[in-house]
Amino acid sequence: MAAALPSPEPTIRATLRHRSFRALLYGGSVYFVGNAMQAMAAAWLMIELTGSSFLAALVQTAVFLPMFLLALPAGVMADTTDRRRLILSALVVQAAVVALLALLVLAGWAGAATLLALTFVAGCCTALLSPSWNSAIVDVVPRHELPQAITAVGISYNAARALGPAAAGWVFTLTGSGWVFMLSVLGVLALLESVRRFPPRPHPPSRLPAERLWGGVLSALRFARHSETVLAQLVRTVAYSAAGSALWALLPVIAQRQLGLGAAGFGFLIGCLGAGAVLTAPFIGALRQRLGLDRLVAVGCVAYAGVMAVTAYTRLAPLVYAVLLVAGGCWMAVMSTFNTATQTSVPPWVRARATAMHTLCALGSFAIGSAFWGALSDIAGLPAALTLAAVGMLAGLLLARPFPLRMGELVEVTQVKASENLFIVHEPDPEAGPVAVEISYRIQPERTDVFLEAVSLLRAPRRRDGATFWRVYRDLSDASRFVERFIVTSWADYLHQRSRATLADQALEARVCEHLLPGEVTHIAHYVAER
Repeated sequence: MAAALPSPEPTIRATLRHRSFRALLYGGSVYFVGNAMQAMAAAWLMIELTGSSFLAALVQTAVFLPMFLLALPAGVMADTTDRRRLILSALVVQAAVVALLALLVLAGWAGAATLLALTFVAGCCTALLSPSWNSAIVDVVPRHELPQAITAVGISYNAARALGPAAAGWVFTLTGSGWVFMLSVLGVLALLESVRRFPPRPHPPSRLPAERLWGGVLSALRFARHSETVLAQLVRTVAYSAAGSALWALLPVIAQRQLGLGAAGFGFLIGCLGAGAVLTAPFIGALRQRLGLDRLVAVGCVAYAGVMAVTAYTRLAPLVYAVLLVAGGCWMAVMSTFNTATQTSVPPWVRARATAMHTLCALGSFAIGSAFWGALSDIAGLPAALTLAAVGMLAGLLLARPFPLRMGELVEVTQVKASENLFIVHEPDPEAGPVAVEISYRIQPERTDVFLEAVSLLRAPRRRDGATFWRVYRDLSDASRFVERFIVTSWADYLHQRSRATLADQALEARVCEHLLPGEVTHIAHYVAER
């Protein structure tokens, strides 16, 4: 009997058949173009106002530092509150801030401090809405189309990086930066209209109390810390983005001082990065299947480091244009691989926060790296800064062994419904705690070692889903009895932890129970701390 042929991979074109996805993507595309125009105009205006490499690089910090500060709280709000209201509120404030910046620049009243401050506030709005928008746009496609949806968003974002700066450079040359900022307001309004017409799906109703902001942040950090798959992706993202930010941050200096270009030429340089990303995007899925995640990332790192080395020492503009196309392709391939691996490795309850953590790691390290490379360029010179960044990019490849990349399996992200019978007399107040949970096992003595090996695998999911402490104890009065004990901050947190178990966790528990004495079952006891 012939083996069944594997089903073909969905295409981006097939993913675009979803009307809501298509509308949100198009609105986001116009928004990305507006943001790219604003960032380019701000960076070049800073060069004209001050002539400082550090302050020009600090514009990138003002654009992306809000992601470092706000992405994770915004992810918690996206997972626990009304995403539509959050997105629309952030967009209204951003439109007002960018319009104010445009008016101040047109009136000649905007200095370096004003430019940085208003750019930072606009970045805060983007940081607040990004997790909600990212989770909303992937919610409307089936799981098997998720990689294509993420790639489509990446194409949109990088196409905006190509078109936005090029358009901004042309408008900047003709009319000045004020009208660039004014045009970028239209991008904000476009996304606002698409979200208004196609609002995100409401969260499914739950009998559990909603997580508070700080508790939600801790839940996300705990999940990342105790999920080997997600932790590896986040660590690798930080290393890649921190080193790679040098090229983006120092591009205004490369354009003006090394190549002698004006605003239009600078816009074209950024456009080459975006164009390289767009041209590479259709081939990323095939490359990922052919090379695997780690090898694809390694190739991207080596090529990107080579581009930074070339731009550090050449004064030939055509050569720089050509290698920036390569750099844009590498950036797209590597970052989309990290993002796809992260989003396919988390269950629905933490998806927006996982997206936020990826954004935090990517853009937070980008913001801090931009400031560092800008300062180093002022102190040691442009070639030295870019050369050191290239070395750092290659050094990041050493992380592949301790932090290997992979995509999560379906059983690892599919949640199972917890039993409603907790065998308790009175349910405590949701805020009561800490709560200690003890699970007793009576084990066949000859299977003690394999039992301990199996039960130790429960540590990660227990800690990942909410436990602050976990350990297994041997009963000194009964050699066959062991107790698994873990502590959760409150009764509400314990209920949330139970609801987060996946099919993979269920399989681990079944493996542990295989070693019970014949006829024995586990016994669960709950304890709440007295105040």
